[in-house]
Amino acid sequence: MIIGYTTGVYDLFHIGHLNLLRRAKEHCDELIVGVATDELTESLKNISPIVPFSERCEIIEALKCVDRVVPYDVADRIAAWKKHQFTIMFKGDDWKGTPQGAALEKQMAVVGVKIVYFPYTESTSSTRLRQYLDWVLQDNGSAVLGNAQK
Repeated sequence: MIIGYTTGVYDLFHIGHLNLLRRAKEHCDELIVGVATDELTESLKNISPIVPFSERCEIIEALKCVDRVVPYDVADRIAAWKKHQFTIMFKGDDWKGTPQGAALEKQMAVVGVKIVYFPYTESTSSTRLRQYLDWVLQDNGSAVLGNAQK
């Protein structure tokens, strides 16, 4: 049985997230998805998620391509492997060829886990959505909020 594993914040869920999860499920019998806790996200990315952890988990759990959702609360992939015994791990190809990706490949190869990269969805990203929201709320916030209140 091929057990797949991937992690993410999944804040501001978008088509890029869905693309990665659908593709991952095509390569395994069981797909385990680690949803980053608010605390881990803040420590790794220096941002606070907009959507609360419990709601992000609920969104991911509702997807038919996902078999199990687990908290991603420690950035130690070997600890995750010990807990979930996955045989393949999925990442966006924005990791491929980077020092971070190479380190992950080396670390996981020790326990026999293969890293599979999927194309990054260029048209949409949580970072771009967050930047747009910041722009709307900072530069045009009063006009947008004023219209919403009418």
